[in-house]
Amino acid sequence: MRKLLTAALFASLMTGTATAETLKLVEVITSPERTQTLKSIVAKFEEANPGTTVEIVSLPWGEAFQKFATMVSAGEIPDVMEMPDTWLSLYANNGMLESLEPYLEAWEHTGGLTTRALELGRDVDDTAYMLPYGFYLRAMFYNKNLLEEAGITEPPKTLDEFVEASQKVSELPGKYGYCMRGGPGGLNGWMMFGATMAGDNTFFNEDGTSTMNSEGWVKGLTWVIDLYKNGLAPKDSVNWGFNEIVAGFYTGTCAFLDQDPDALIAIAERMDEDDYGVTTMPKGPSGKTFPTIGYAGWSMMAASENKDLAWKLIATLEGPEGNVEWNKRTGALPVHTSAENDPFYSSPQFAGWFEELEDADAVPTVMPTYLEEFAFFKDSLAIKTGQEALLGDITPEELANQWAEYLTKAQQKYLAGK
Repeated sequence: MRKLLTAALFASLMTGTATAETLKLVEVITSPERTQTLKSIVAKFEEANPGTTVEIVSLPWGEAFQKFATMVSAGEIPDVMEMPDTWLSLYANNGMLESLEPYLEAWEHTGGLTTRALELGRDVDDTAYMLPYGFYLRAMFYNKNLLEEAGITEPPKTLDEFVEASQKVSELPGKYGYCMRGGPGGLNGWMMFGATMAGDNTFFNEDGTSTMNSEGWVKGLTWVIDLYKNGLAPKDSVNWGFNEIVAGFYTGTCAFLDQDPDALIAIAERMDEDDYGVTTMPKGPSGKTFPTIGYAGWSMMAASENKDLAWKLIATLEGPEGNVEWNKRTGALPVHTSAENDPFYSSPQFAGWFEELEDADAVPTVMPTYLEEFAFFKDSLAIKTGQEALLGDITPEELANQWAEYLTKAQQKYLAGK
């Protein structure tokens, strides 16, 4: 991958990527609602910059990692791209991203960004190779009607209560406890429940060896596998991605869904707000829970021949007006402190996430996205091996050992390069 990206970078520097009046923008976390909102904000940019056209390329999320890598290898490099946290290290460390530091230094809205936004955007070499547009914090959706029908009076607060509630719901005809994400994007669930069972979200020991195959983490991975094996999640959920798990929840197929605020977009359109709630992720034996917090943002490609214009586009997307408009449709928590005063974010539907953030025993967990190899691990290796474990083709211990071996090599390589 490194050779492929490096070759593509030099090819693009020789050939260029766009005319003076055209910018190419790639979105990778794609949905119809997101694309529509993106086009709306981009239209305002084009209006403010007469003669400029923005070509939007929308890649389906389940195939985005491979498709974007193919684009890069062919020299089809955009000016601006939507950058998931798990890809940042890969592209930044291959010299493909432009530092946004000079632009941030002069931007009028930099001072209004949250501290976390700047910290995470500078995850690689303490340099802003990406400007996050929002945060995705996992919390637990629950279907009030299904719980009542199963004789459950309140949402589960612990992993044991979660299993018990899932068993009761799964006894109802055609119903299941948990909307499991066994396909694309499913790593968060494995990581959250693994850390929660282990009582610790430390991914590595000091010598760089992975904790994935430690006793606590293996118990957590086994816990996830048992949910599926024991019929507490739909059989076809082994292949489910984001759209399938969200649909499984709002159709009433399953009672529980762990997701970020972006799931509210589809759920709020199809369910009455009195029929579901959002609560803190269930806690493990240590009394703690470790919900993952992710982020995504906008990056400028180093090969762009229109960097100042590309920054203007990013500034339009990231400015307070564009950022709030975007996040209201994508469901992420915005990166501007001023957004806290927006009535939209004081509505009851967001209460679950803010309560989770205030809970000292709910520890937000950032996955090791700084590792160059993490993008492949999350979007390819973890999906394949996780499905093998759910289907019983490999044991939980074998799954843990495979993950530990891969991550240990990546972490020790990272430590050696520091």
